[in-house]
Amino acid sequence: MGKLKETILTPILKGNPITVLVLGICSSLAVTVELKGALVMALSVTIVTGLSSFICSIIRNTIPNRVRIIVQLVVVALMVILVDQFLKAFEATYAIDKSLSVYIGLIITNCIVMGRIEAYALGNKPLPSLLDGLANGVGYGSILLIVAFFRELLGSGTLFGFKVIPQALYDAGYVNNGLVILPPFALILLGCIIWVHRSLDKTLQEK
Repeated sequence: MGKLKETILTPILKGNPITVLVLGICSSLAVTVELKGALVMALSVTIVTGLSSFICSIIRNTIPNRVRIIVQLVVVALMVILVDQFLKAFEATYAIDKSLSVYIGLIITNCIVMGRIEAYALGNKPLPSLLDGLANGVGYGSILLIVAFFRELLGSGTLFGFKVIPQALYDAGYVNNGLVILPPFALILLGCIIWVHRSLDKTLQEK
């Protein structure tokens, strides 16, 4: 139980794939303009990473080493297609899937997905591999949601599309910051999050 607990908590806290391993940066800059898109992306990556790790762990002893990368790509691609088709199947998520454009499809190239399969799933049993994949997806998604929260709030004055900044503030002269919704600000904000994370955890600081 202790090992499973560590498997779950490490990717979210001390081994976060974005703030510690610096993986999945591109999508964290591209899909965090709004919380809706960030949430869908976070859930999609979590599902794909978890299920891909689970499946690859089940078949790990039957995969010839020389073709393991190809097999992993096929498994991940299948999971991405299923997630993409699921999003397209419902009216509530179709618009979000369309706004995310190619980024859902590009989950197959996300370093986190392939990295967890190579580093963990191929050497561990299915259940721990599933938990590891899901935990890494949650760790990735939590950072996406933090970045998206500040970008949507400060850049558009909304959260999940709902207006949260009172009209009185706008009447008093407040304006939304257009710089916040540009990718450079997302990189700056991400850098601040990494700095705060490493400041709080002394073990992550370089000697």
